[in-house]
Amino acid sequence: MTKTKNNSNLVAIITMCFIFAMISFVTNMAAPFGNIWKGQYSWAGMMGNMMNFAAYLFMGIPAGKMLQKVGYKKTTLIALATGFVGMVIQWLSSIPSMGGAAIYVYLLGAFICGFCVCMLNTVVNPMLNLLGGGGNRGNQLIQTGGTLNSLTGTLTPLLVGALIGTVTDKTAMSDVAPLLFIAMGVFALAFIIIYFVQIPEPAQDRKVSAYEHSAWNFRHFVLGAVAIFFYVGIEVGIPAQIIFYLSDATEKGAGILVNGAAIGGAVAAVYWLLMMVGRAASTAISGKVSTRTQMITVSTLAIVLVLIAIFIPKSVTVNMPGYSAADGFAMFQVPLSCLFLVLCGLCTSVMWGAIFNLAVEGLGKYTETASGIFMMLVVGGGIMPLIQEWIAKGAGYMNSYWLVVAMLAYLLYYALVGSKNVNKDIPVE
Repeated sequence: MTKTKNNSNLVAIITMCFIFAMISFVTNMAAPFGNIWKGQYSWAGMMGNMMNFAAYLFMGIPAGKMLQKVGYKKTTLIALATGFVGMVIQWLSSIPSMGGAAIYVYLLGAFICGFCVCMLNTVVNPMLNLLGGGGNRGNQLIQTGGTLNSLTGTLTPLLVGALIGTVTDKTAMSDVAPLLFIAMGVFALAFIIIYFVQIPEPAQDRKVSAYEHSAWNFRHFVLGAVAIFFYVGIEVGIPAQIIFYLSDATEKGAGILVNGAAIGGAVAAVYWLLMMVGRAASTAISGKVSTRTQMITVSTLAIVLVLIAIFIPKSVTVNMPGYSAADGFAMFQVPLSCLFLVLCGLCTSVMWGAIFNLAVEGLGKYTETASGIFMMLVVGGGIMPLIQEWIAKGAGYMNSYWLVVAMLAYLLYYALVGSKNVNKDIPVE
């Protein structure tokens, strides 16, 4: 019986890790796609990303309720079908006959894809935490899934950058259509795989009734939900502004005249690659090093790295990997600030799993609804990078990172103080 259960858990873990990878694949298309639309509409750079994350605001709580009502497997299947539809709609925006309506068709597709990734996130995080038994082991499994998440996050901007090359007034969504077709195929394949895989249904085993309390009664969860709002803004904002900065050939930007978008995409890919490295390292040490300790360490280090990036003059440069149509993959000269910002990937890698793990610790029967609320606050990944872009337009790209410093300071506070469960008297069984 134990062996059968272990095999079942292993299949469930592999399945959840695969879903984790898909989440990043879909989400990380938004910023590099924004480079295409920004060339046609100055306001559109982060709007696809905003629409993607705005969906969390509307779908977070319903996704948590769906998890309770229909279970993990059906929620996942609904999410995958929704993602397929969202990709089809984004592809429709590449058809020339769409004309001026194309941008709005694209934004609709990004919004629908946001529903998909919100539902997938609502499933995968509590499931991995549950399969790990919570605590450090639960965080360890979330970091394992996050490693694959970062792998696809690395490949997506790299592929989009390679397909675009240099952003011009002729760059269009049709240039990245192959990636959209790949995404449709992945969603279809994932739907078939999940349909035949057995997934544990902990929420279905519980009696769903009117509870005396709710997740909102736990202070560490509420503060954790705010922390995730800021964290996703940090995770998305850092590489997105790197892409825009390196793609901007003017004096305001990095001044790279040829293949700036491709180089920006490749440099941003290094950020996601380092996130993968960081999550793999966290997976290895999470059984011994507490989640809280990891969170304190990476928050502090990230603040230091971003401050250094802000104060380094643009004239100080370094060679980093990039891509050009003429030279293929090679080393290109970019401002040194970009290197320090990219290194933040090692820090942000740990944060998602750590915050979720700390926020739902001790919630018991409130975990599914808490996961839905948690996902609603992921809308910060759309709102905060948009605010950062507005700051960048007025005060400059590097000065926009002061917002990132402020958000990181809150995460440090959460790790030090806010993550402590002071509501242990509330029954959760």
